[in-house]
Amino acid sequence: MTSPEPTGLAIDRQALTLLRHVLAAAAPEEGCALLLGEAAAGGPWWVRMVWPALNVWQPADERRRRFALDPREQLQAQKWARARGLQVLGAAHSHPTSPPLPSASDRRLTMAPALQLIEGCGPARRRQLQAWWLPERGEPRPLMWRMVG
Repeated sequence: MTSPEPTGLAIDRQALTLLRHVLAAAAPEEGCALLLGEAAAGGPWWVRMVWPALNVWQPADERRRRFALDPREQLQAQKWARARGLQVLGAAHSHPTSPPLPSASDRRLTMAPALQLIEGCGPARRRQLQAWWLPERGEPRPLMWRMVG
């Protein structure tokens, strides 16, 4: 990412719908995707597209609580996005049985600074989506997000 941290996040309605389906389809394992869009300097970032990805975490029996994106898939998404005037803004993943908070593993394995969207279980087991900014130093910061379009 070349822009400073976002002040918030706007997510295209179709991208949000696709993201929710991608994450749900992976259950009971953690699902994952890349977020493509535009990073406005000093303003909110706009997620225009979602790049569905496979969880390639090894060993496979730990995918219910861990995820990993295939580096080759990340490069393909980056190339595809650039050709369309977009960039990879960050990643999304699910926590099938826990709240939408960056886990210690999420924080340790993420190359900060980074944007993460996490869908997890909220009160009454309802699915909740939370955006996070993971800085190079310090605690993750929740980001306000809104659906547009």
